Amino acid sequence: VQLQASGGGLVQAGGSLRLSCAASGRTFSSAAMGWFRQTPGKEREFVAVMRWSAANTYYADSVKGRFTISRDSAKKTMYLQMNSVKPEDTAVYYCATGSPIYSQIYKDYAYNYWGQGTQVTVSS
Repeated sequence: VQLQASGGGLVQAGGSLRLSCAASGRTFSSAAMGWFRQTPGKEREFVAVMRWSAANTYYADSVKGRFTISRDSAKKTMYLQMNSVKPEDTAVYYCATGSPIYSQIYKDYAYNYWGQGTQVTVSS
């Protein structure tokens, strides 16, 4: 599986941005697709996750109500709609896929495949 993330850029606080993650190769309906983010000197942080086959979505408290994860199964593409962004959302955003058990869906080590990352910068 290969993942290609795109859509990052510079946005003003309060604005919106949509990230995309296109998957190629074999994907599994039971797999989870997630977004994580990382800033220099910090560990990678969970943002949101969903499974290809189900509509269940999970979000970090810091983005709940502002970010929305979605997918287009036919296009094998996952999205992260980011609204009301804040300067603290500035990070490199990574998409990932794997088959984590439920208790590990928030853990980056539970994901096998990663995209290259896309930079999001929110100006105040």
